[in-house]
Amino acid sequence: MERISNMAIVLRTSFVFMLISVVASTKTCLSGSLKPDYYSWTCPEAEAIIFAGVEKAVIKEARMAASLLRLHFHDCFVNGCDASVLLDDTVTFVGEKTAVPNLNSLRGFEVIDAIKKELEFACPGTVSCADILAMAARDSVVLTGGASWEVQLGRRDSLTASKTAANNNIPAPTSNVATLNSKFQNVGLTEQDMVTLSGAHTIGKARCATFNSRLTGQPDPTLQREFLTSLQQLCFQGLASNNNTVTSLDVETPVIFDNQYYQNLPSGEGLLNSDQVLYSTGGTTRELVEFYMQNQEAFFENFKTSMIKMGNIQPLTGTNGEIRRNCRFVNSLG
Repeated sequence: MERISNMAIVLRTSFVFMLISVVASTKTCLSGSLKPDYYSWTCPEAEAIIFAGVEKAVIKEARMAASLLRLHFHDCFVNGCDASVLLDDTVTFVGEKTAVPNLNSLRGFEVIDAIKKELEFACPGTVSCADILAMAARDSVVLTGGASWEVQLGRRDSLTASKTAANNNIPAPTSNVATLNSKFQNVGLTEQDMVTLSGAHTIGKARCATFNSRLTGQPDPTLQREFLTSLQQLCFQGLASNNNTVTSLDVETPVIFDNQYYQNLPSGEGLLNSDQVLYSTGGTTRELVEFYMQNQEAFFENFKTSMIKMGNIQPLTGTNGEIRRNCRFVNSLG
């Protein structure tokens, strides 16, 4: 009887979360002025060029898929998906690359540069850097085994950036659930979006600096003992801290986009505090973790929905912004 009852709970939970996903998807499709066929006449080869560039980079270095996906996240959380994260500092301008969440952390800028160069040759002044980031994120998921989706297109590029907003808006790896929810809600995303998009940590690596506070003094009791020991050995040699040493966010399938990330959390193998708290805090975030542990298909479907929703955060459209010729600089400097 207990087994039947548990199965009923799982089925009921599955239905509720799938229903939430359908409703969220409907709202996403109705919002914004972006559309998937935006370049069908002006640059029909755009998606193929971007996919080829991402594929080449990921074949060369598997970690690059996660790096490109992360670029899109860090762009959208700072005043919308406008490629502000790509702007270099100049004598008169401070961009977002030196903000605390980005410095010595964000990667893949050269890959975006190479893709932009190809697009400027094929379709000069047509495809925005913001749209390149959105499509590269989708392609990175596909190339590592995740599901594909139609990327909404038509974003334009910002004329400015905000280091202050990058420092304030991007969730820190030390965040608790309340802080995570607050940061996501500030950009119009829900707790379900937060837990779902956290699943992007099924690929990629993190530096010891982002989690070593969990390892020293009184170590985080939610860390599995053997996992804790291995991280201490990795990140510390004697009294020295190896802040820039990296390790996989998902210790089991580090280069495959799957639901293993969620399966790691109940056993205390979430690398970042912001990962592990999704399970250890309990409540609805734990329920979502447990749901995705059992249902990879639902995770993939909801991830697609949340990525489209995130990609629709405050895009510049129409005559706002510009289409940069070089993603690192506004056109007035080019």
